[in-house]
Amino acid sequence: MADNARAKRLADLIREVVAQKLQRGIKDPRLGSHVTITDTRVTGDLREATVFYTVYGDDEERKAAAAGLESAKGILRSEVGRAAGVKFTPTLTFVADALPDTAKTIEDLLDKARQSDAKVRETSAGASYAGGADPYRKPADDEAADATDTDGDASE
Repeated sequence: MADNARAKRLADLIREVVAQKLQRGIKDPRLGSHVTITDTRVTGDLREATVFYTVYGDDEERKAAAAGLESAKGILRSEVGRAAGVKFTPTLTFVADALPDTAKTIEDLLDKARQSDAKVRETSAGASYAGGADPYRKPADDEAADATDTDGDASE
């Protein structure tokens, strides 16, 4: 089994080679300039590589890019083998990266929270406290209350 540093270096090399080949070497129209390689992970035995990618566009373009990557898998693996010079060229698996969708969901939730905070600020703009500005008892208030209780008991 290879060490983690070697797997990391191979993953970085695979990411660079695949990105360059997609940009310059593959003439598939489905893989135009809107495909971006975001990350690559290699197993510890250096036999399998997972390449994460994003596609700028709608669902139809994403499906077309996935089909294009599957059809170009052999060419890309050959290019990786040439560049890496390892005994066994890892098999490539392409996975659509969910990071952009997750980031969009988080941004939508943050916008919703900002709008909710703005509504609360508008509602509380003219409001006053229900129990006064400072509803907590203080020792000075307790002494004053005790003094009135003792005065009130003496008068009875």
